[in-house]
Amino acid sequence: MLFSILVIAVLATAVLYFATHLTMPAEERAQRAFAPDLVKRGGELAALGYCASCHTAESGKPFAGGPSLATPFGTIYGTNITPDAETGIGAWSQAAFNRAMRDGVDRLGRDLYPAFPYDHFWRLTDRDLSALYAFLMTREAVRAPNKANELAFPYNLRPLLAGWKLLYLSHFRVTERFDLGRDLVEGIAHCGACHTPRDGLGAEIASKHLDGCEAEDWWAPPLNRTSPAPVPWTEPSLFNYLRNWEAGHGGGEGPMKPVVAALASAPEQDVRAIAVYIASTLAKPGESEAHVEDKQAQAAQGNPQGAELYAGICATCHETGGRVPFTVASLGQHTSLHAPDPRNVIHVILEGIHPAEGAVGAIMPSFADTLGDAQIGEIVAYLRTRFSSEPQWRNIPNEVARIRREETSP
Repeated sequence: MLFSILVIAVLATAVLYFATHLTMPAEERAQRAFAPDLVKRGGELAALGYCASCHTAESGKPFAGGPSLATPFGTIYGTNITPDAETGIGAWSQAAFNRAMRDGVDRLGRDLYPAFPYDHFWRLTDRDLSALYAFLMTREAVRAPNKANELAFPYNLRPLLAGWKLLYLSHFRVTERFDLGRDLVEGIAHCGACHTPRDGLGAEIASKHLDGCEAEDWWAPPLNRTSPAPVPWTEPSLFNYLRNWEAGHGGGEGPMKPVVAALASAPEQDVRAIAVYIASTLAKPGESEAHVEDKQAQAAQGNPQGAELYAGICATCHETGGRVPFTVASLGQHTSLHAPDPRNVIHVILEGIHPAEGAVGAIMPSFADTLGDAQIGEIVAYLRTRFSSEPQWRNIPNEVARIRREETSP
């Protein structure tokens, strides 16, 4: 019986592989012409999918590739998706582009790693894909060779991905919209890629949809009723957060920061649809009031050093009741202080908060050079005790040292 199952699995994998892995002919870029409205919609979809964040290196040309993404299996680099014929996708036809987006196979028949979220993009309609294709093919062509991924054996063997797809990738074709917000969240915006836990093979666990996970060593909070946010999320607050800043919750940092920057230029009706859908998944029946802790005296008594450091360094901005621009009334409103681990808080203290050049937004200095690991650990422990009823985080100094070490390593 087991042998029969293995034979069927091997045959099915072989059929899938040979059915989808043919090299597709190159196409001359000069032969393409696109309607302006189609290009415009493609740009909107690229913003909704924050494509530039994975395909644009720091200080690099847009969509020319280069950013690194650390995974449990090694490092994957974003590829060049400009219309350069040799190093980008300039030789790709619409059919080749569609196959990559839906099946995770490039023009030459090579499997793409699901760090490129084609397990979400298969939900895009034909018109969506035509619009994205038109947008990308009208960008500046940049000659920029792709970096080789750095993956451990056997994860560097691309043919194994055919089996992964057989297990996890649906091939249903979407032809129409059912609910715009849900379609955007599950499709182009691929929110579950960061906010849904993954199994040992790197696939999202369907039974834990939007239960919270991690992204680039930051905690990605749940986007459902398990959220520990002390201030309930609403459609207006989510919309404000996704566009820039939300007075009740703050702003996006870490991997969420480029998402917010991209969504700021996306159509308002699309971002609002995302907010409406996510608000419905976060809603807790009968719960609408904020539950913000502030056990100042108790926290100071238990951690006088942390209280002193906080008073001397943080209180100037964070004890003004939100009167300093881009601060919330109480740090207890930040979901990260209610997280299962202290990573987000440590990252913010070490790295600071800086708006994009020329943009208006929250500003906080980095304390990496002015505070030691023990001092940051005391502040983090104080914040957790003062503003949360959750148990104290463990091994905070070790986490501070680890994050500092990883941030400064080449």
